[in-house]
Amino acid sequence: MTEAPDPEVVELATKIFDMARSGRTEELVAYVDAGVPANLTNDRGDSLVMLAAYHGHADAVRALLERGADADRINDRGQTPLAGAAFKGDTEVVKALLQGGADPAAGAPSAVDTARMFARTELLELFGEN
Repeated sequence: MTEAPDPEVVELATKIFDMARSGRTEELVAYVDAGVPANLTNDRGDSLVMLAAYHGHADAVRALLERGADADRINDRGQTPLAGAAFKGDTEVVKALLQGGADPAAGAPSAVDTARMFARTELLELFGEN
């Protein structure tokens, strides 16, 4: 039998995921610096980096990567933060992820596949594709 999660822990995690989604970088990194895992994931496998990237917060992405977050952490649907940023067409977030070591070929669909699907030629150039 699995023990139910502590409601206070769930509430705190929800608050931290919301910080990543809304780009509240200073608050978010304060929690990470205090011990919250930089690779914390929600019930769908979305990491803090994924949420920040998908919602267009390059500063939060950079700050999380600087604190050891995995740039290529795949969620439960096989997607990477870079593929999410490519889907949204956010060049600044894409550049932050690439600088943090993200692999354009990781995940399914990969960031390269996503950029091709949506004809984002500027992103394909950043990925070294033609």
